Amino acid sequence: MFLNFIRKSIFLVLSTVIVFMMTGCSTTTRDISPDESIHYDEGYDFSDKKAIVNDLVESLVNKPPLVARYDRPIMIVYGVANRTDEHIETDGITDDIRTEIMQSGKARFVNKVQRDNIQKESDYQYGGNVSAETRLTRARQVGAEYMISGTLRSIKKREGKGIRLKRDTLQYYSLTLELTDLQTGLIEWTDSAEIARESSKPFIGW
Repeated sequence: MFLNFIRKSIFLVLSTVIVFMMTGCSTTTRDISPDESIHYDEGYDFSDKKAIVNDLVESLVNKPPLVARYDRPIMIVYGVANRTDEHIETDGITDDIRTEIMQSGKARFVNKVQRDNIQKESDYQYGGNVSAETRLTRARQVGAEYMISGTLRSIKKREGKGIRLKRDTLQYYSLTLELTDLQTGLIEWTDSAEIARESSKPFIGW
């Protein structure tokens, strides 16, 4: 009788543990708004990208030289250098910057990414398969007046060693953009957006 009681007790405990683990490890999903600010840790995420892009584009289109221009000058994006110790796809930053500036109606952009494909299409049209009446006219591409470039940097500070239940981490990001006049080589506009976030993590967690 006693052994049976022990077996039943062990079985009950194991069953409870298994059910708890299966319930706790189940995956749940929900739809969120892209405008909602959500952070799972102190690291860079899509909410940060949206915030810094909004700040910098607002600065660019509302300060000289763009604020005084009504002719939609031509620009080209030469990328954002990643100077952090993380793998961050900065193409997403420049894509969003270009999109928002174009939607503001303040500028147009040379399609640097598709230059090779444009050249291939031009070569094809002049390869004898396309009629002279419909093929594109060469040497008609428009040169850029301004170049956008930038640098993304980060600093991480962790709380020093000691006896404590949690460890605090401070993460800092800074994105600096520049608008360069390609004719003169002068920087006509520059600004930076900063994000600082503190997180507290337990040393032991699920």
